[in-house]
Amino acid sequence: MIKFLHTRIRVSDPAASMDFYKKLGFQQGETKDSPQGNKITFMELPGQDVFLELTYSPDYKVAVPEDLMHIALGVPNIIDYCDKVENSGIEIWPDGWREKFSGGERKMAFVTDPDGYEVEILEKG
Repeated sequence: MIKFLHTRIRVSDPAASMDFYKKLGFQQGETKDSPQGNKITFMELPGQDVFLELTYSPDYKVAVPEDLMHIALGVPNIIDYCDKVENSGIEIWPDGWREKFSGGERKMAFVTDPDGYEVEILEKG
C-alpha cells in the first residue's frame, strides 16, 4: 500500500511560520539541515502521521501566487476552533464568517500563513 507522508512548503521566516502553525494546533517535530543546506522543520498534528514540512533556504525568495495551493484542516466545531485561532491573533476570512455559519451554509473559513499560503478550515463531525 502507498502511504502519503508529507507536503513541503517553502517559508521565508521559519520562526514566524512555526509560530503560525502552532497557533493552528500543529506541534513542532524534527528539525534538521538537508544535504542541500536547507533548514527543514516537520510540523505535525497530534495523533496523525502526515507532516507539513517547512523548508527554509536563505537564497530562495518565497513568492506564493494568490490561490495557488492550500492545505485543509477538518475540525469538529469550526466556531470554537476559529474563535481560538482568532484570539491568538490570526485573521479569519471571509469577513462575517460567524454570521455565514448561522445560516446553515457549508461551514468553511480560511487563514493565510506568513508567506501567503492559505489554510482552509472545514467543520467535519
